[in-house]
Order: sequence, then C-alpha cells, then structure tokens
Amino acid sequence: MNSTPKRYLITAALPYANGPLHIGHLAGVYVPADVYVRYLKECGRDVIWICGSDEHGVPITIRAQKEGCTPQQVVDKYHAIIKKSFEEFGIEFSIYSRTSNPTHYKTAQEFFLKLYEQGVFIEQESDQYYDPEVGQFLADRYITGTCPHCQNPNAYGDQCERCGTSLNATDLINPKSAISGAKPVLKKTKHWYLPLDKYQHFLEEWILKEHPEWKTNVVGQCRSWFDAGLHPRAVSRDLPWGVPVPLPNSEGKVLYVWFDAPIGYISATKELTPDWETYWKSPDTKMVHFIGKDNIVFHCIVFPSMLHAHGEFILPDNVPANEFLNLEGEKLSTSRNWAVWLHEYLEDFPGKQDALRYALMANLPETKDNDFTWKDFQSRNNSELVGILGNFFNRAIVLTEKYFDGAVPQKGTLDTEEVEYLEQIVKQREAICEALESYRFRDALKEYMQLARLGNKYLADREPWKVIKSDKERVASIVYVSLQLAAALSVLGRPFLPFAAKKMAQMLQLPEIHWADLSTELLPSGHKLGKAELLFERIEDAAIEAQIERLRKNAEANAQQQNATVAPAKDDITFEQFEALDLRIGTVLEAERIPKTQKLLKLLVDTGIDKRIIVSGIAEYFTPETIIGKQVTVIVNLAPRKIKGVESHGMLLFAQSGDGVLHIMHPEGGAENGSKIS
Repeated sequence: MNSTPKRYLITAALPYANGPLHIGHLAGVYVPADVYVRYLKECGRDVIWICGSDEHGVPITIRAQKEGCTPQQVVDKYHAIIKKSFEEFGIEFSIYSRTSNPTHYKTAQEFFLKLYEQGVFIEQESDQYYDPEVGQFLADRYITGTCPHCQNPNAYGDQCERCGTSLNATDLINPKSAISGAKPVLKKTKHWYLPLDKYQHFLEEWILKEHPEWKTNVVGQCRSWFDAGLHPRAVSRDLPWGVPVPLPNSEGKVLYVWFDAPIGYISATKELTPDWETYWKSPDTKMVHFIGKDNIVFHCIVFPSMLHAHGEFILPDNVPANEFLNLEGEKLSTSRNWAVWLHEYLEDFPGKQDALRYALMANLPETKDNDFTWKDFQSRNNSELVGILGNFFNRAIVLTEKYFDGAVPQKGTLDTEEVEYLEQIVKQREAICEALESYRFRDALKEYMQLARLGNKYLADREPWKVIKSDKERVASIVYVSLQLAAALSVLGRPFLPFAAKKMAQMLQLPEIHWADLSTELLPSGHKLGKAELLFERIEDAAIEAQIERLRKNAEANAQQQNATVAPAKDDITFEQFEALDLRIGTVLEAERIPKTQKLLKLLVDTGIDKRIIVSGIAEYFTPETIIGKQVTVIVNLAPRKIKGVESHGMLLFAQSGDGVLHIMHPEGGAENGSKIS
C-alpha cells in the first residue's frame, strides 16, 4: 500500500436492521471509526465514510413474523431508529444508506452477474426441506423437530438449544415447518457457490505475508480458517426476502445476505458520489474496514475473495476488528435485554454524548473482551472529564475573566519549564497521531488526556491565585500558558469529544485551527474570550442506580420467562445409573475445525487417564485458539462414536444460557487433569 494515499475509503459494519443499537456496537465499531475519520479530516485527508442498514436475511423475516408485519416494515422501522440514534450521538457518516434500495439491488446483481459470466461460481444441487403448504424452501431456523440426542421437541434445524448439539435439518425427528406447521418434504434445489478454496493461497499470501501489521486477533482467526482449509460457500438462498438472483429460472432465490451486505459499501458509495470508482478501484486509495470480531471471516476472507474474483476492485489496507464488550460482567444479549440501548441512553442522559464516547474509548476491547459497568462510567465522567479535563479548562477561563477582563494577557518572560509545557502541545499531537495511525484508540485518548493532566499540574504548581497578590505580570504569563494548553485541548479533542470540543472553542472564541497548524501560540495576547460555563456535569448516584435497577429488572423478567418455558425434567434415573457416569476434569491440548463442517471441532483432550480425540459441536461459540488450554468437564466412559469420519471418545459438558451462549463447565481455580466429579 502506498504510504501516502491520495484518498481514504472507510467502511463501518452495516448494523442489522432487526433491532436498535447498543453499546457493544458502538465500542466494537462505530466510536473508533468515527474517531479515525474525524482525525483524518483534521489532517486534511480526502476521506469518505460509508455505512448503512443491512436489511436482508432470515432474522428479518423471523422478526416480521413475530411483529405481524412485512419484512419491509421491519427494516423501515429499525433503519429509522438506528439512523436517528447515530445522528443524535454525533456519528457523522458521509452517507448512511440501506441495502433494500434500488441502487443496492442493481449493484449487487451486477456484481453477481460479473462473477457468474466469468465462470467463478460452482452450481450445485442438494436436497433441502420444502413446505408444501406455503410453497417455500425452508432455512434451518424455519424447521423444528425433536432432537435426536436429548429428545427436546423444539430443536431447530441447525441446533438444539437444550443440549447444545449442532444439527442438520435432516437430523431432526418429526420435522415440521415453523411457518405452517406442515411436515416438510425434501426437494432438490440449486445454488451457486463461491469456491473459497481456490483463493486460499492468494488470501494467505495477502494477509499473512503482505500485512504482518494487522491485529493479532484478526490474523489469528484467519489463520485458523486457513488451517482447517477453506471450502466453497453458497452465495444464494431460497427465501422470499432479499436481492433476487438475476438469472433465468431462479424464482424464489435471493443472494445470501453475506454476499449482498458488503456490496452495500459499494452501492452506498455510488449513491454518495459519481466519482465512486476512484475510491473503489484506484491503487492510490486506502480502504479500511471497521468491524467487530464476529465479522472477521466475512471481511478478511469472503469479501476479499469476491473483490479479487471480480478483478476491478482494491482490497482493504487494514481490518482493525475489536473484540466484544461485556456489560456488568456478563455478555451483552439482545434476547435477554441485557444491554444499554443507545436510544434509551440518549433519553436518560441528554447532552452527555461525550460522556459515553469517553467511557467506551477508555475501555475499548481492542485486544481482548472488556467490561462496561455503570459505576466505571460514572467514575470516568466525574473523575476524569469533570475532575481533570473540565477542571483545568474552566480554571483557565475563570482566571482570565477574574484577573484580565476575559482577554488573553501579555506573556512575560517564560521559564524553561513553561517553554517545555508549550512545546508539549506539538509533542502530544504527534503521539496522538502515531497512536491513531496504528488504530490504538485507547492510547490516543490517554495521550490527549495527558495534556489536561499537565495543565492541572502546571496551575497547581504555580498557584496564580496566590501569586496575584504580589506579581500580576507573573500571573499573566501563567494564564497565557494555560490558555494555549486549553486551546490545544479544544483542537485535539475534536475527534474524541466533538460536543465538548465545540463548547471549548466557543468559550475560547477560537479561530479555525487544524491539527497541522498547532503551535505554541494559538491565542494571541489581547484575544477576547467568551463567557465561562461548565464543560461537563457530574453524574449523580441516583442516575446510575436507576440504570443498574433497570438491568436487574430485565434480568428478573428474563429469568421468569425462562422458568415459564423451561423444558420439563426427564424421567428419574437410579443412583446406580448416575454412578455409572465417569466425569473427569481435562484440558484441551489441541483444536482444529473439521473440514466441510461449520460447527464441529476436533479436540485433543488430556483427561489425566489418557490423551484422546473428542469431536464437539462448539465451533460457533469457540475458535480453536480460544478453546486450547481450557479445562473442561468430560464424560470419559461414553462409548466411541464416529462423527464426520472422526472417531470421538467422550463428550464435553457445557451449560447453555437462555440466549444460546455456551459456558464452559470447569472447577473454579482449576483442578488436576483426571480429577473425578462426584
């Protein structure tokens, strides 16, 4: 990639239009992307930022069924909610589009046809369940039946949520359509597949050799897919909602959402500017995808393969994916309503957009999952925004009003330390730039706040409120230096705290200054300031307790709902039957994906008795690198069973919460391998 690109194309993962935004979305994608784009603009770069609502796929149709409306009504509703929330929060896209509009349909279909005409796709027939009453092929989530493993009568066609076993729809006993209740029949259907296996060598060269600077979590996840071997992936589905496949005799077939959604970046750019090809096809463009870790495979493997196969588009220069943000020690869950919803935050904390931005930035899950707590949010606002940044800035303004009639005083002779303080303005700018260029947003924020800390230390050391009694000229120099630091905080704060930075500029009556223009004198002597006002407000305990209480009530309501729908206990067993189970603690030594499956991992487990192979359907919840080294509970005396050609000697035990998340069952503090559970 050219080290000095002429232009930047920044994309942010398209939020799914079947629900509102929560803080996990903000921390994972949109806040760091917004900071980065604002920074690029401060540096005078040519940059556009593309986003929009992702509006296709099975979850949209399921939501429409639940709400008793059409898929279009669902996406219209949530697109409006999401777009409004972004705007009120100060997220400023160049365009916020949607994938249900005509421009996107045309763009996605043209992309598909180009690959089709080049002979890229594999056409393949398979048997799939079909609802004869409604005349529709059924996606896995539209099929229910009895789990062959635990006899749960309400298992889905892709997974049993009681025992956690991964399933194929054809595994279900007495399957039925979730749409009509009818018994589905197997029917031949044709789909088009993108042969990812043909692009594996290209992808490995591009990611592993050409981009060693990418984040380790991104490279690690890609490497695990490469190690398992890439396989052809369907780019079409039999669904009534989506972008129609633009081929003859393909009625009822639409483009798979993970084929059409990233093309939404291209179609949105077309809407934004007639010069769209310059951003998508010129090697002088630097493209960066901001995403969460759950989208890594699509933005680093699937979409680049599509772009490479097409042949006319550039590839991303970086994909700085973040990990997940937890809430009060638990995973965010929309189904359990365990979340902080952005539209609710904006109603409960009016005018405090920067408080949330700051708390999220200070705790971004850049290298590992991090936790958001309401108490930490309050502490960061009160101790850091109010106590450090706001305190210094307001003292500088108030001292100017009190001693110099609100005008920047004449500086006298500055001592060596004062000169160094002013020189620190440019040094902090460079440190911030270096961190942002490397996508280290937490470090960049720390460097910004360091300037405010220096300002506080300077005033505390110099004590102008005491010196004024004997030496007003010396106080003039102190206030002059303080105001230059305050002006620098206003300019440098624009990417991080846009609302506060604007307020600071108004109080300082600051002229237009860009980052490149930062110097040791930003406000000349005699410059008249505006009136002082509080930059930030404290957040009181009552407001925080109300939020914690809301989460507590949500958890209680979810528990009651789960208890109301919990499956009945199985028939009693004898103590002797229970005693026959041999449960041991083991450690996962090795893990790899089983080829041609999406849900199975092949594990080598040290049970203390031996080291054995166990096949487990947990690939949707754990990647090989995240399960290696974990202690697990193993049934060691289960009869061997062949699964996808691999003989499995045992079973791992997991607990599954109401939102479908799997939790490893292991002793707190660990135990020796082979320890018996009794």
